[in-house]
Amino acid sequence: MYTVIAFIIIFGALVFFHELGHFVLAKRAGILCREFAIGMGPKVLSIKRGETLYTIRLLPIGGYVRMAGEDPEIVDIKAGHRIGLLRNDSELVTKIILNNKEKYPEARVINVEEADLEHKLFIKGYAEDDLEDNLLTFSIKEDAVIVENGVETQIAPYNRQFNSKTLLQRTLAIFAGPAMNFVLAFLLFIVIALVQGMPSNEAKLGKITEDGAAISAGLKEGDSVISIDGQSVTTWKEVVSIIQKSPGENLEFLIERNGEEMNVEVTPKESEVDGETIGLVGVYSPMEKSPLKSIQFGFEQTYTWTKTIIGAVGKLVTGQFSIDALGGPVAIYQSTDTVAQSGIYSLINWAAVLSINLGIMNLLPLPALDGGRLLFFAIEAVRGKPIDRQKEGMVHFIGFALLMLLMIVVTWNDIQRFFIQ
Repeated sequence: MYTVIAFIIIFGALVFFHELGHFVLAKRAGILCREFAIGMGPKVLSIKRGETLYTIRLLPIGGYVRMAGEDPEIVDIKAGHRIGLLRNDSELVTKIILNNKEKYPEARVINVEEADLEHKLFIKGYAEDDLEDNLLTFSIKEDAVIVENGVETQIAPYNRQFNSKTLLQRTLAIFAGPAMNFVLAFLLFIVIALVQGMPSNEAKLGKITEDGAAISAGLKEGDSVISIDGQSVTTWKEVVSIIQKSPGENLEFLIERNGEEMNVEVTPKESEVDGETIGLVGVYSPMEKSPLKSIQFGFEQTYTWTKTIIGAVGKLVTGQFSIDALGGPVAIYQSTDTVAQSGIYSLINWAAVLSINLGIMNLLPLPALDGGRLLFFAIEAVRGKPIDRQKEGMVHFIGFALLMLLMIVVTWNDIQRFFIQ
């Protein structure tokens, strides 16, 4: 159960921050955001706040912010339609009733002659209660809603649609999603550094393992190492280097504890690492806590993991990794289970690495991913005009279908790897 909860929290946080980036920059650009969804598939929970429907969906394979104008707009009201109109005190239409008009006895029923719900915001028609049969014009409020089968959907004037915004605004709204994943990772690394501490390069002993040579020799956490076999040391790296080069050899540590110096003899145990025999004494690096250094630590860890993951992606592209090496949701769950057993700090570190991975993957220039959309924006910047929306939409649709196919293949790999073999 602990693993399930940890997986849900990590997945939710990663997707939430990613979509929050899209959402915040889209709202700042004035784009109508119809839905903010965590997960895909059928709705599990939903709540409406302001213009946006916030939902949690069943399948843990992503999320999305549905912006007005990205898909064909809701309803096209044409000549001949019979609709009901509700107006406010300023005579502006606030609700357009498409059916079940008997439930709205106060609505004025008209037969539409002409309508524009995107630019000029008006409906022209003949009202059934007008005995003179005049052609009437009704102005529509910018946030008016269309009601169909009792469900209200806000209209999206063109100035509230995604495609009406400048290239820079659209680029920022899309790029902000992956960017927030890097921000989340940076913040998580800072939390680890502030609460647990970060590795220090002081020549001090950190946590002592229960079965190592250090504890048998009487060394304690916090001991300062002055020299080893007469060789002066000032950094943790020097301590580690001497120990690793001396497997099975008797070493004399000169340490300082509580202001007193003492000699302690330690024999590093032999250990095989990458085909090489090295010495280990069972001591972790010393840890330090510093608000200022924790920020530096956050940057360094984010950079290091970004570089590592990009390198792995490069190997996949060049064929050094096969598709069988890829892992999907099942693999992530399995890894989360393993990491969770190592403690909360390991779990936070794992979440940070996953967040960086999500950010990088979304920036790949592939259709249906944020990187694919950014590629189209780059082409638009060079051409001076956007690519035909229908053609771009078709490319993203095909890309999404292939992405879902890849997800199925990867998930099947997971199942074979963890449940069949």
